[in-house]
Amino acid sequence: MLAHFWLAFAVFGLAVLLGEWQMFIRSPLHGWLHNPDLYYRSVTAHGTVMGYVFPTLVAMGFGYAICELSLGQPLIGRRWAWAGYIMIIVGSVAAVVPVAMGLDSVLYTFYPPMIGNAFYYIGVVLVVVGSWVWVVLMGINLNAWKRAHPSAPVPLPMFANVAAAYLWGWTAVGAALELLFQILPVALGFTNTINAGLSRVLFSWTLHAIVYFWLMPAYIAFYTIVPRAIGGRLYSDTMARISFALFLVFSMPIGIHHLFADPQVGSGFKFVHSVFTAMVAVPTLLTVFTICASVEIAARLRGGKGVFGWLKALPWDNPQMLALAFSFVMLGFGGAGGLINMSYQLDSTVHNTQWVTGHFHLIFGGAIVIMYFAIAYDLWPHLTGRAMQHLGLIRTQLWLWFIGMIVTTFPWHYVGILGMPRRMAYFDYTGMSAEAVSVIMSTVGGALLVVSAILFLVILYRNHSGSRAEIAPFTFSRAIHEPTSLPLALNGLGLWVGLMMALTITNYGYPIARLIGLHDAQVPAVFIGAKR
Repeated sequence: MLAHFWLAFAVFGLAVLLGEWQMFIRSPLHGWLHNPDLYYRSVTAHGTVMGYVFPTLVAMGFGYAICELSLGQPLIGRRWAWAGYIMIIVGSVAAVVPVAMGLDSVLYTFYPPMIGNAFYYIGVVLVVVGSWVWVVLMGINLNAWKRAHPSAPVPLPMFANVAAAYLWGWTAVGAALELLFQILPVALGFTNTINAGLSRVLFSWTLHAIVYFWLMPAYIAFYTIVPRAIGGRLYSDTMARISFALFLVFSMPIGIHHLFADPQVGSGFKFVHSVFTAMVAVPTLLTVFTICASVEIAARLRGGKGVFGWLKALPWDNPQMLALAFSFVMLGFGGAGGLINMSYQLDSTVHNTQWVTGHFHLIFGGAIVIMYFAIAYDLWPHLTGRAMQHLGLIRTQLWLWFIGMIVTTFPWHYVGILGMPRRMAYFDYTGMSAEAVSVIMSTVGGALLVVSAILFLVILYRNHSGSRAEIAPFTFSRAIHEPTSLPLALNGLGLWVGLMMALTITNYGYPIARLIGLHDAQVPAVFIGAKR
């Protein structure tokens, strides 16, 4: 578990530095790059690490911890877990080296018909396969526990953890199909043409659902860590299970809303995916209600009175309370921006602009990553055997991350409305003072994020190297009404996994089959790094 977390946060620190460098060199504070390919190398490395490696390692490390702590049994398949970890390391190195050499500036979304070095794609496949080891192990461990406890309710943390694992297992299938059957044959030299439209549809299978995989550890922390950490109780175990089940169902068949501008998919399926994207708001709103109710319970147990007076009784000096509040604020703003992206009509006004970058970073870098910090702070004493100290530094680190993310992403939303394109190595700010000031602000925000990330790593290192202490046993949040029995649908995931797969096939089956059947859909590949 510690190995997964340390590797995750180490590569996270490097990726944050790359992100700030990208903001600086495309800002008015820096002249145009002599070699713009350096920018795209950095964007590809930053996106690959942040999109595939970092959140996957966090989910796996947290998942293994949940498995042992909530089920009260040693992890079954520990050697396989180490094998998956090693595959992720090997895959990450195989992917990053050609990127650094300028052979794979295709960004983490691949962008066919651009084709890079085969080792980059093989590396990404190894990362995915390594993570699938975790998916299988979570299912095996849950089934073993259920056989030993045939009539007992599955602990909520494990129910949510396995839901996250199954979501990722199915989510990654789209990108895996694209890599194995579309991109790798070209990268390995078996053909020099590719069905770019089919490739983009296959990747959209993964493209948005992966966000909910990133979100799952944060939501697990919302439900199973924060209420206990702030001295309260979970409002409803049942509503928590329903939320995670609905994430399985609604987060998969929605990716084509990223292809509104692509002509290869008809408007009917674009509309259907837009509707299902809106449905993801249901488990989100259930979560907001349940967690706010849980927080109110904690405040009233601390003596809070009145309709709003209880807010003053909350433990605002508790890092978990701070992280939750900051996460909800950023989730609110990011989710509001997402309503624009999912709208068939409104998306055209912000498509491929800095608005998308702002929305994406506010959700992932903001609402999600700040809860990854909270998870690490909560688990670290139990993983290291050392008490977590320096609470003042922890609060400072969380404040810096929150302020830095707001200062970074709000200007991006603004310049996106003004029409500034994203993913450009340089931009002419002549006569565009509003864009220039806004981009400088986002660069300053990025610098705050770098400071916060460094402080986070320092805090973890100082704790890990401190004196050993007696640590109380780890506990998850308890619900007001602990379930003694549950309906089958809320004590297992078979129904929800079946619905997830059925809806995905329904929403993707025809577009994929149609594109496979087109005989004139192949286009010439554009090889990155090729000599002209």
